[in-house]
Amino acid sequence: MQPGLSPLDPGDRRPPTPETDYPESLTSYPEEDYSPVGSLSEPRPTSPLAAPPGWSCHVSPEGQTLYTNHYTQEQWVRLEDQHGKPYFYNPEDTSVQWELPQVPVPAPRSICKSNQDSETPAQASPPEEKVREGARRPWQDPHRRHRGFLKIKTLDKAGVLHRTKTVDKGKRLRKKHWSASWTVLEGGVLTFFKDSKASAAGGLRQPPKLSTPEYTVELRGASLSWAPKEKSSRKNVLELQSRDGSEYLIQHDSEAIISTWHKAISEGIQEVSADLPPEEESQSSGADFGSSERLGSWREDEARLGAGAAAAEGDLSKVRQRLRKFLLKRPTLQSLREKGYIKDQVFGCPLAALCERERSAVPRFVQQCIRTVEARGLDIDGLYRISGNLATIQKLRYKVDHDERLDLDDGRWEDVHVITGALKLFFRELPEPLFPFSHFRQFIAAIKLQDQAQRSRCVRDLVRSLPAPNHDTLRLLFQHLCRVIDHGNQNRMSVQSVAIVFGPTLLRPETEETSMPMTMVFQNQVVELILQRCSDIFPPH
Repeated sequence: MQPGLSPLDPGDRRPPTPETDYPESLTSYPEEDYSPVGSLSEPRPTSPLAAPPGWSCHVSPEGQTLYTNHYTQEQWVRLEDQHGKPYFYNPEDTSVQWELPQVPVPAPRSICKSNQDSETPAQASPPEEKVREGARRPWQDPHRRHRGFLKIKTLDKAGVLHRTKTVDKGKRLRKKHWSASWTVLEGGVLTFFKDSKASAAGGLRQPPKLSTPEYTVELRGASLSWAPKEKSSRKNVLELQSRDGSEYLIQHDSEAIISTWHKAISEGIQEVSADLPPEEESQSSGADFGSSERLGSWREDEARLGAGAAAAEGDLSKVRQRLRKFLLKRPTLQSLREKGYIKDQVFGCPLAALCERERSAVPRFVQQCIRTVEARGLDIDGLYRISGNLATIQKLRYKVDHDERLDLDDGRWEDVHVITGALKLFFRELPEPLFPFSHFRQFIAAIKLQDQAQRSRCVRDLVRSLPAPNHDTLRLLFQHLCRVIDHGNQNRMSVQSVAIVFGPTLLRPETEETSMPMTMVFQNQVVELILQRCSDIFPPH
């Protein structure tokens, strides 16, 4: 029993039976409608202290009526619901029953012999409802069950379980939503009730008022098995597959409690599925309801496919011919570009291809950004260090990729940090950085040289050996960054600050290396050296 929980807690609470089973006008229970299994086989105690055979009864100091089993020593608490109907609660496993479990008591030999032709009360069984031929049985009619017209009503088991629904009528659900739920097994139906604030506060142990059922599972034609590890990483998990193709996972931390549920549900399935045809019963117990599509029996599908295979082959060949003709008539990619239907993107395009397409030494977008930044002033604080609005930068990127007429003076791009952010994004998304991969190790080796003059000369020669589009773009960019550094007193951007911003963007290895922190230091040092020696490396024309 959990701390703080006493058997008196559910004393004024009704048994865990769906509220729809009790009409609002009901003031007392019709005994024949709500008799649980065994209610007719064992005489009901005439008073709270009367105990059936195999049980003893006494009143605890707290005023509780306790029944103790002579053989197992288990104890059940006698309670009454809001209508005054007695029921029994086991505080060990939180199970609830209308009647005490039967205890097999050996009858006197003389009495058994004299009653060979008549049933004793202990041998009697609940009367079954007579069903005319072709009519639905009570468990086959959900309307009768939920309107309180079911003649045979049995509360088999109730308690708190963790459950989740994984497949809904053949459609697999993406996520598992585990939650604790008050669960009732009754009359061949397993009902999971929705969580409520009151039930959650009380640990879901016999909630004072049951909410609307969240899932109602018909056990007729269902199958139950222990869930494999790939279905759930939890322990003690049952997998329940219903007849309509839905799947549920049921779990409890206690192995003993989940085992009793496994037994109770399995027995319920056997009872309500007894009159199923053998073929249907075998399909319900062994079919795979977890498939994403369940279109009837696979045997019928196989026969249908086999019958229509010849006709389908002929139709398929016609489709192939039409598709081949259509593909041959399609225009080439080059012709679509020439006609203007397809415009190549700017972001993510190789630098050489972009310059060749635009017929310019430096990409037009780079030139526009640099002109706009310098026109708005190089004294803006944190130039190139402060990030602009990412959503606005992405809008500008889309505009550059899909519209040839780009106007950076538009009010949408009034924030200069959006333009500097878009320029950094352009260099970052180049398939090959401005310093090509083939030159990366050479630049790193040059910056490691101890002699300063030799180091500067080696970096200068490497820069001049770059391809023309890379060299010309580097010239324009670094000359612009030097002008930004000249206004460092206003924008607080020193040589080191600019090098930290642009080092990893302009110079990076083709594959990530193990010593990335040290590599990043050398990247920044290369950019810093070129900024310091910019006039020597990029002499004016």
